[in-house]
Amino acid sequence: MPRQDSLIFVYNADRGLFNTLADIGHKIFSPETYSCSLCALTHGYFQERKSWREFVQTLPLPCHFLHRDEFHQRYPDRQDKLPAVFLAQPQGLRRCISAQQLESCDNIDLLQQMIISACIKNDED
Repeated sequence: MPRQDSLIFVYNADRGLFNTLADIGHKIFSPETYSCSLCALTHGYFQERKSWREFVQTLPLPCHFLHRDEFHQRYPDRQDKLPAVFLAQPQGLRRCISAQQLESCDNIDLLQQMIISACIKNDED
């Protein structure tokens, strides 16, 4: 039976060109007040960080990346503070890394450790 679990990374930003340009400007001119700690860790000003892309490719679960508006469309009953990381399983969605945990994360290595310990190892049990 194929594995149905997957990781869902949800950014605290909406999709679209205008929102992307606004996010880039915010990261450049006022990074300390930027509202998406997940994006700040995984992306530079213009693109995804290479170390992040390589890490995601090593994960044993399929990964999906959603903007805030996409997440709310797919999961209208969820009121989680964003950004967040979820484990999607046949029985439902489980938040494995909260917005507060992401906000306290200050580097990509720590984020990767958090994902492995909170999302992957717990799923293998």
